[in-house]
Amino acid sequence: MIDRSRLIAHLDMDAFYASVELLRYPELRGLPVVVGGGSRHQPQQHVDPITGAVSRTFATLRGYRGRGVITTATYEARALGLHSAQGMMKAAALAPDAKVLPADFDEYRRHSRRFKAAVAGIAPHIEDRGIDEIYIDLTGLVDARGPLAEAARFDAARELAQAIKDAVRRATALSCSIAVAPNKLLAKIASELDKPDGLTIIRPADIATRIWPLPPRKINGIGPKSADRLDALGVTTIGQLAAADRVWLCERFGRSHGAWMHEAANGRDSRAVETFSEPQSISRETTFDRDLHVKRDRDELGEIFTALCEGLSDDLQRKGYAARTIGIKLRFEDFGTVTRDRTIGVPTQEAAAIREAAGRCLARVTFDRRIRLLGVRASGLGRADDAAALSPRAAEPSLFD
Repeated sequence: MIDRSRLIAHLDMDAFYASVELLRYPELRGLPVVVGGGSRHQPQQHVDPITGAVSRTFATLRGYRGRGVITTATYEARALGLHSAQGMMKAAALAPDAKVLPADFDEYRRHSRRFKAAVAGIAPHIEDRGIDEIYIDLTGLVDARGPLAEAARFDAARELAQAIKDAVRRATALSCSIAVAPNKLLAKIASELDKPDGLTIIRPADIATRIWPLPPRKINGIGPKSADRLDALGVTTIGQLAAADRVWLCERFGRSHGAWMHEAANGRDSRAVETFSEPQSISRETTFDRDLHVKRDRDELGEIFTALCEGLSDDLQRKGYAARTIGIKLRFEDFGTVTRDRTIGVPTQEAAAIREAAGRCLARVTFDRRIRLLGVRASGLGRADDAAALSPRAAEPSLFD
């Protein structure tokens, strides 16, 4: 049975990174644009020596070489088959004239803070799910209006959702899509239904018409492998999954996962909106445009390694954490991946201490292949103001020095 007492919203910013970039470069509105290029894809500014008029030229995907992936794409680019996590060389074959912009995460974080503050000014019961999405519990705000029939409660929730959308636009000049439903699972699915700039209401009676016709992969938690297995079994919609025998699902997907899929397909989800949860780890990583050799590309690797450690330090300090365990992640040219971790005596958020510990992790790796990805991770997190001491260490040489 679906709990009808709750009103949960899921808010998702529309093509967030790309939309932030369009605020800076309004001349790109209406064009296919992807975010994910490196520094070489910075727009070039030109000043006419006679008139003083300023114009910009932008890099395109045409002739792109490298292993970069798209971080996000405008809706015009998506119409051409481009999407996040897609290799940019593949995207170049589909839309060679699409414009390319480098990612600017500092700017995205600034806009993220602005939209979340705008929402909190109306509905403070928020669960942060990342830079561009949140859950909002609207139950108490609606119930404060007094006893209402279900239809009136959802009408009141629609008014609140519209007020939230308006506040986000005033604070950021960006649009978002928001859905209100009896629980987080349904709200998450529904926020994708009317993008961009959508406002979607899902009542229990709407599940059969709006949720059940969708493919099972639209349920957050059913990944590509499970979706493919369901498809092979003839289960191609959420409605068919909801109608499937629970025991049959458990036999094929395991007792826990099979039972969960059946519950989810029927729109049941008891999870609360959690206003705060401590992160388990914080990491920074980068995939190189070309495979790097530990000796021939030592200088380049050293610069990247230092930048990752400094970036991780910035993240820890900004979020107020200190880490007791520092780790590294390496992916080689053959896609083999190794990780190493080192627990340190004093929790730290300092770049020098992070680099020293990560360097010791690197010393425990056999480098017999070129490297395609390098990452640095901090775990064993605690609040920095609770740490007994946060002392920077002198950085010792690492393998990349």
